[in-house]
Amino acid sequence: MRIFDRYLIREFIGPFVFCVSGFTVVLLAGLLFQLTDLIFVNEVAVFTVSKMLLYRIPGTAVMTLPIATLFATLLAIGRLVQDNEMTVLRCSGVSFPRLVVPVLVLGIIISGLTFWASDHLVPLANHKFETILRQIVFSDGVPVVQENVFFHGGEDRYFYIGEVDTKTNELQKVLVYELGGENFPSITSAQTGIFQDHTWVLMDGVYQELDEEGFVQFESRFQRMEIITEQEGEVYLGNQRTVDEMNRKELREHIERFQRGGLKVLSFVVDYHLKLAMPMASFVFALFAAPLTLLGKGGRSFGVVLSLAILLFYYVAISVSRSMGINEMLPPVVAAWLVNTLFAIFGFAFLVRSDRLR
Repeated sequence: MRIFDRYLIREFIGPFVFCVSGFTVVLLAGLLFQLTDLIFVNEVAVFTVSKMLLYRIPGTAVMTLPIATLFATLLAIGRLVQDNEMTVLRCSGVSFPRLVVPVLVLGIIISGLTFWASDHLVPLANHKFETILRQIVFSDGVPVVQENVFFHGGEDRYFYIGEVDTKTNELQKVLVYELGGENFPSITSAQTGIFQDHTWVLMDGVYQELDEEGFVQFESRFQRMEIITEQEGEVYLGNQRTVDEMNRKELREHIERFQRGGLKVLSFVVDYHLKLAMPMASFVFALFAAPLTLLGKGGRSFGVVLSLAILLFYYVAISVSRSMGINEMLPPVVAAWLVNTLFAIFGFAFLVRSDRLR
């Protein structure tokens, strides 16, 4: 069995490496076409664009790992089924679940590697990429911040910008959290705002102070408020963070800070749980796809077609589940793990019944 385990691992590694390399190159090629416009339209240096492309490699490669695991599982085991090698071993008394153990172990290892990279390498690389892009965009005179971002504004002050109107340069749905010595921050929310000359100008908003138990003890509405800061606009470019630019710890800190202010941030809570659930897709795909290879004798063509069908269904289901979590139709944890759980349950059930298939 050790000989067969090594044999199956070699069969798996080839398609896996090919898929990771191939899909990464294809996805980066699409990005390269977009970045090329920066060279000719925005006159950005080739070296800068090259750095941006380099910073996108970790995120792109990590995205391909679950896909490559699915393809490699179906192609490797499918090839053994097609050539009747798997049939010979099963007729020798070895159960199918035991035969696919190496692939399941590889799926767990790849999931662990995916989570580590997603939590350590990818957020940092994404942040460097987005910071360069913001500097390029800011140089053209558009808003200093992007929409749907968190950032530290100095003096224990945190900002969240919901939307940016690129036509008027207005910031919409602005939230400002100022931390003090108490457990809860003071909260300033404004419908619109703009940043100019070291000053945040907020319009049509509400200022609230919370007591020790988190209840509003003071509230004041305003038509215009100015928050003066010593920081230049460019400094905010390096402080901004989207969900993709934060690891789970950083995102959890932002969520807790907002929840202390009494605000619901369901989209961020769902994304927080997805940061753990999505890397597990590699193991889930291996568990789900391994027994499916017994259903077809089409070899590589069967594996490719089945892989595409599974991927389409999985990622559509993830999108629907995430939307249900954001809209309070499902608890955030359930929304993040629902699809993985269903795939794992069906995969385990298929695996248990696999020896009945001949």
